[in-house]
Amino acid sequence: MSEQITVTRDVAAHPEQVFALLSDPARHADIDGSGFVRGLAEGGPVTAVGDTFVMNMNNPMLGDYQVRNTVSAFEPGRVIGWSPQLYPPDGYRDKIGDMVTGGHTFTWQLARSSAGGTTVTQTQDWSAVSDPGFKSIFPMITEAMLAESIDRIDKAVG
Repeated sequence: MSEQITVTRDVAAHPEQVFALLSDPARHADIDGSGFVRGLAEGGPVTAVGDTFVMNMNNPMLGDYQVRNTVSAFEPGRVIGWSPQLYPPDGYRDKIGDMVTGGHTFTWQLARSSAGGTTVTQTQDWSAVSDPGFKSIFPMITEAMLAESIDRIDKAVG
């Protein structure tokens, strides 16, 4: 069984425009196809691997919560990705018990398309999730939600 979902779509904007949008967490609520992202709490824009930013989130399991994202991939105009972790790490024991979260990533790869725009590939990967209970709730984001995020990028920069 695969432990990742990958979606690829073309958008009209240039890779540099798409990368600028993705590297600014203050814009992530505009492009979120899952409906979980509410807005930036702190940090950003990101400029290198290791940078962090905290997002306000909401989903049916946790209600309102926050995640600290650590940038795991950063090649300007080409690749950007981050690894979310509940924040604060022990702040949700009343809802998730002893479950250890983290180990999953969201990565965006950008390439100039033949039409002059950008081929955007988004991957949600949970292969490094170590806690069996946490792994059992994946995939958290569906293929349709990933595709919606790319469609929203096209509208946001187009």
